[in-house]
Amino acid sequence: MKKLMLLTLLVTLSACGDRVVRGANDPSVDNPALSTGIDKDDIQRMLADNLNNLRASPIMNEWRVARPKPTVAVFPFQNSTSEHIDSQLNTILSEAETWLVDSQAVDVIARDRQNQMIAEVEGQAHPVFNPANVAKYGKQLGCKYFITGKVQANDERNPDMRRVQYFFFMQVIEVETSSIKWQHKAYVTKAIK
Repeated sequence: MKKLMLLTLLVTLSACGDRVVRGANDPSVDNPALSTGIDKDDIQRMLADNLNNLRASPIMNEWRVARPKPTVAVFPFQNSTSEHIDSQLNTILSEAETWLVDSQAVDVIARDRQNQMIAEVEGQAHPVFNPANVAKYGKQLGCKYFITGKVQANDERNPDMRRVQYFFFMQVIEVETSSIKWQHKAYVTKAIK
């Protein structure tokens, strides 16, 4: 009898706790924004906007017909916001690499090779990506182009509302000349009322 009462109590207590759900099973989990920070939906929306623009750009048309295929490296995206979004930027970077590989228009340099090359250029004591040395990285990797970008934010507040506008810039730069061959800006606005 004691065991039955204990089991009943455990079942009752577990029913009173928080319920864990997946976004795929309950769209209300993924759809609403929980804050003014960048989330999965924002990343996908801004990245899709930029990559769709790249898809129709003259540089992409050049890549489609070039033989041999040009080599491209995707370098880290710069966080120019006051928010800690490095993991989101790494997600953007990985999704951009996947998109480029799937396009079959270019050969994409592997990220692990890029990290080795950054260490070679910057020295083993400070193997941190430095945007000022991107041309050196590209030459050392043997790539013809690199893709990079940055996220900026504009945060506005008044007594009734907070609004944050995120701007996500992406660009294709030719390693040899450092000329920008393509650039686009996508943005997302979030608010708390």
